[in-house]
Amino acid sequence: MSMIPDPEQCYRLLREAGCSDEVINHCEAVRKVAVRIAKKAHANIQLVEAGALLHDIGRSKTQGIMHGIEGAKIATELGLPLSIVNIIERHLGAGIPIEEAETLGLPPKDYMPITLEEKIVAHADNLIDNDREHPIEIEVEKALKKGHTKHAERLMELHRELSQRCGMDLNDI
Repeated sequence: MSMIPDPEQCYRLLREAGCSDEVINHCEAVRKVAVRIAKKAHANIQLVEAGALLHDIGRSKTQGIMHGIEGAKIATELGLPLSIVNIIERHLGAGIPIEEAETLGLPPKDYMPITLEEKIVAHADNLIDNDREHPIEIEVEKALKKGHTKHAERLMELHRELSQRCGMDLNDI
């Protein structure tokens, strides 16, 4: 499957991987926000939609921070396009630079979203708690409470960047 899967194929892949209904509902909520952002940002809507639906496929294996790595492995094994594999691997928070990745126990690699579509899915995920939308400040506050100042700064920076591109505050998308 080297083509971008349509939503029905994505749901099938999530179920076949063993994702719970909660994970699938979360992915659907992220999809809704991501597609609204993608339309405003003039991004590849088909890619954003598939990436948003599949971003947490790795939660079929682990609920921890490794779910991005596991999801990228699953997507690669399924023969999904590299553009989707990268969305899955780079969606955590607002990205994780290599020096932080190592301290978090991730394989040493830069997990920062690069493309517009990667950034949109990562940010849409930050605007969803379980399956409900919330403002970015909620995620920033969570990061600060854990002492993750750099993460909080990256969350706000990604929010500013995409809000500017869309010509509106994405808390209101």
